[in-house]
Amino acid sequence: MYHHTKNKGDLGVLKVKLDLYLQGFLILVPETEHAPFDIVIYKDGVYKSVQVKYRNLSKNGVLQIPFRSCYSTSKGAITKMIDKTNIAIYAVYCPQTDSCYYFDPKHFNRCISLRVKTSLNNQQQGIRLAEDFKKVP
Repeated sequence: MYHHTKNKGDLGVLKVKLDLYLQGFLILVPETEHAPFDIVIYKDGVYKSVQVKYRNLSKNGVLQIPFRSCYSTSKGAITKMIDKTNIAIYAVYCPQTDSCYYFDPKHFNRCISLRVKTSLNNQQQGIRLAEDFKKVP
């Protein structure tokens, strides 16, 4: 099924909202598209800003998540690194696994790779299993 980029983003936000609701969070939505985050979650007296991304699984079974945003203007495509100070949680929806993954982007440099499928050489060291990122930190 074909998904336009905006539709993918909308689907990612919907899936993340449902998953966070099932984890017991209250979901708050900003009144603008220009906020540096997509939603805010609240639980046990704590608010956290959340940036949501839709990412497809690579052929080798890895979710590659760069910390940047891309958008088009009349002058062409713009790529900008995210400001991690505005985001407490990165939430990633993967349609191939129909799962959401969560992490604090401040703990990583320019990107994070989450392994969904076992590597061909069965490497265990130095990898991050996607399964370990299914709950909000």
